[in-house]
Amino acid sequence: MAEAIAALVESFTDPAGARPNAEQEFHAPPAADEDLLVHVLDEVIFRMETADELPLTTEVTDDGAGGLLVCWRTTGTAEVELTGAVPKAVSLHELRFAGDDTGWSCAVTLDV
Repeated sequence: MAEAIAALVESFTDPAGARPNAEQEFHAPPAADEDLLVHVLDEVIFRMETADELPLTTEVTDDGAGGLLVCWRTTGTAEVELTGAVPKAVSLHELRFAGDDTGWSCAVTLDV
């Protein structure tokens, strides 16, 4: 999950050199793995649009009830260089998020 969040941010910014200036938490309620992924990535996009913040580092823990606790160290959107189209939402088209013996992987399509 943390790598998917980093990939989302790096898909349209260059966060190199940006320094975190705040810590934020987000609780994703219990859901299927794919739904949790979409919910968390949509939250990143929402916070970018409404609070001008982007996560630079992420820690994700199981909340013990089927949900997730996501802790971000964030920076302002003005502190990063935009390098691509800014996403507006996560598409459910061809969404994939699953684990196996080698680890977890995901595929997400972003709407811009």
